[in-house]
Amino acid sequence: MPRLTDDPIGDPPSPVSAWNIANALTVFRLVLVPVFVVTLFAHGGHDELWRFLAWVVFAVASVTDRIDGDIARKRGLVTEFGKLADPIADKALIGAALIGLSVLDDLPWWITVVMLVREVGVTGLRFWVIRHGVIPASRGGKLKTLLQAVATGLFVLIPIGSWLKPVAWTFMGAAIVVAMATGLDYVFRAVRLRRAAHDRAAASRTP
Repeated sequence: MPRLTDDPIGDPPSPVSAWNIANALTVFRLVLVPVFVVTLFAHGGHDELWRFLAWVVFAVASVTDRIDGDIARKRGLVTEFGKLADPIADKALIGAALIGLSVLDDLPWWITVVMLVREVGVTGLRFWVIRHGVIPASRGGKLKTLLQAVATGLFVLIPIGSWLKPVAWTFMGAAIVVAMATGLDYVFRAVRLRRAAHDRAAASRTP
């Protein structure tokens, strides 16, 4: 499932070609998003076999998220393309899953809206301040990613066994709490980072 290592936004790019195995896995994850959507909605969206296949696609895509980051860092394959495409692929996958589940009435829309607003907001914040410095992924943010992925995967599997529903809700509830707490933390850190950058700039102009 999703990695608990550092995220690529904070990694310095390497002077290597964008055509490498790490970026190929990222692109593969992007390609899997429409495949996941098709399998999720196949046969009305609640066929047990197709929902299991949708879960397999979701799980494979989530695993590539961990693998591509590890490969990029260990082999020095971090590129500007990867730093941009990796979070896009992540958000596309989880966004497609949450929206799809809400369309199928398996997940309340308010949860999808809250989680997506948080994801887009945090990503926007990090790119907003990136010229001043990097806001590294916190341990809470990594925990949120794991909880969210596990919960989403369980909701995909619910038609296969109703006993999964309380387990899925437990993970989703925890993911929402952690998402809100870490979202606020990202806001505070972004404000502090910009303020510190402005203070340094003002000090450098002082004769």
